[in-house]
Amino acid sequence: MRLEKCWFCSSTVYPGHGIQFVRNDAKIFRFCRSKCHKNFKMKRNPRKVKWTKAYRRLHGKDMTQDTTFEFERKRNRPERYDRNLAENTLKAIKKIDKVRSDRAASHIEKRLKVRKGKERREAQKELEQSIHLVKAPQVLRQDQSLTLPKIKVEVSQPKSEKNQAMEE
Repeated sequence: MRLEKCWFCSSTVYPGHGIQFVRNDAKIFRFCRSKCHKNFKMKRNPRKVKWTKAYRRLHGKDMTQDTTFEFERKRNRPERYDRNLAENTLKAIKKIDKVRSDRAASHIEKRLKVRKGKERREAQKELEQSIHLVKAPQVLRQDQSLTLPKIKVEVSQPKSEKNQAMEE
């Protein structure tokens, strides 16, 4: 069972799925769904279409420099079965999964940090532009007419029949 990659979006094409297009020069293009095939026929560039993996890699949305992705490479030569090798491989898979999840979390955190800094700069810029709307505390202390008057309100609650009976 061979799993192919979609030429347009780089997702996995499972056996019996997708569309295969063979050009006149015998180049084979495999597509995972008709959406990718139609975009190919419209001569769209996958690096400019936002939902493709090529776009995400190019614009820093996806992790590309992760060395653990090398384990997913397609290998064409068969491997001899070795029990010790299989056992070590299974142990390594757990470690690789942990490393990959940690790296993904740090990648997301790094991208969010950039966004928070950008929001902070925008907020400072907005504050600087509209500082005239905010009065300084010294001005409020000097001119009492700018503050709202403090009013004390007493709230009286009507006594229920049980409370009146208990008080008597």
